[in-house]
Amino acid sequence: MNIKKNDQAVRRHAARLAAATALLVAASGASLALSARGAAPAVTEADPALERTREQVKMLDDLYKNAVVSITKRYVGAQDKQPAIMVAQDVFGAMKKQGWHSAKLVDATGDPLGPDNAPQTDFEKDAARAMNAGKPYFDRVVGEGEDRRLLAATLVPAVMQQCADCHGKKVGDVLGFIRYDLKVK
Repeated sequence: MNIKKNDQAVRRHAARLAAATALLVAASGASLALSARGAAPAVTEADPALERTREQVKMLDDLYKNAVVSITKRYVGAQDKQPAIMVAQDVFGAMKKQGWHSAKLVDATGDPLGPDNAPQTDFEKDAARAMNAGKPYFDRVVGEGEDRRLLAATLVPAVMQQCADCHGKKVGDVLGFIRYDLKVK
């Protein structure tokens, strides 16, 4: 009787092992098929430093965008035509000067307000296409080792009527994006 129970346990274990192996082979095949088409494999290694840097981009983006909306609501109107994003650009410059990160407002309409706002790098051109295709976030890791950086772009739509009026757009239309460049650490 004891041998019979042991034999059944071995068979159950063998069946589980066979099922797990079949799943692993199937997953590997799917991953290889995705790689052959140029898509990223379904399973990637965790990269805590990269995820921390992406979280930092989200925090900075919330900070900058909330500040611009708050300044616009409080100070931009009949008394002042200076757009609040100009204040954000001053902050971008201060952050870069202190060595924290680089941020830049980039046009995605095809009609920039100035030449400095036009997409200039390959990343900025790719990000403009992504934003116009409906993606609110786009990023790319560049460099290796200690020189690794995260380039990220976050959508800037016309969120208020003042924005839409100044840019000749409707509320909700894509205006551009903020391009971030942060060291991955």
